[in-house]
Amino acid sequence: MSEDEQFEAIETARKIFAGPIAFLKSAPDLKFLPDPVAKEVAFAGRSNVGKSSLLNALTNRNGLARTSNTPGRTQELNFFDVGDPAQPLLRLVDMPGYGYARAPKDMVRKWRFLINDYLRGRAVLKRTLLLIDSRHGIKEVDHDIMKMLDDAAVSYRIVLTKADKVKASELAAVADRTMQEIRKRPAAHPDLLMTSSEKGMGIPELRAAVIDALD
Repeated sequence: MSEDEQFEAIETARKIFAGPIAFLKSAPDLKFLPDPVAKEVAFAGRSNVGKSSLLNALTNRNGLARTSNTPGRTQELNFFDVGDPAQPLLRLVDMPGYGYARAPKDMVRKWRFLINDYLRGRAVLKRTLLLIDSRHGIKEVDHDIMKMLDDAAVSYRIVLTKADKVKASELAAVADRTMQEIRKRPAAHPDLLMTSSEKGMGIPELRAAVIDALD
């Protein structure tokens, strides 16, 4: 993509996310999913990876996704309409955080089944954005989710979060290790995104990546 094309993509995405965005519903089970009338882009990641903060930065709305000091609070699929609510351009899906060690095992199992069933059975799901904390890199539980995505043949793209929290040299090393992992994965998008919700780093590019996923 040329610089002009990238600028145009970023500007188009900015305008879309400057328009109407609203919470639609929460789905604790597949039977509560909204009708598949719009393309969906899902956000997945370990508990405390900064998913809610990233969604708020992406949409430029502080209170859209609830942030909590208690990891693992999000236990349902949360849907947000982007565009005219009567005919949304797309839906953002905030998936339950995974890998929180203190959560009861039956709750973890329920989350896992919900995530797996949604990923495998949702025809309008165009891409999953898999968030990885820049401070820690890919953990074993992330490998499990990546395998789940690969097995379900769901296209996903890795997004490093909290990039402002590590030194530039450490960030480069984490990015390099992540890229090596991406190359092994059949359903992974070949490009990596690096973001900081706090500093706004990579947010315009992330918006453009969400819109690009709809094609």
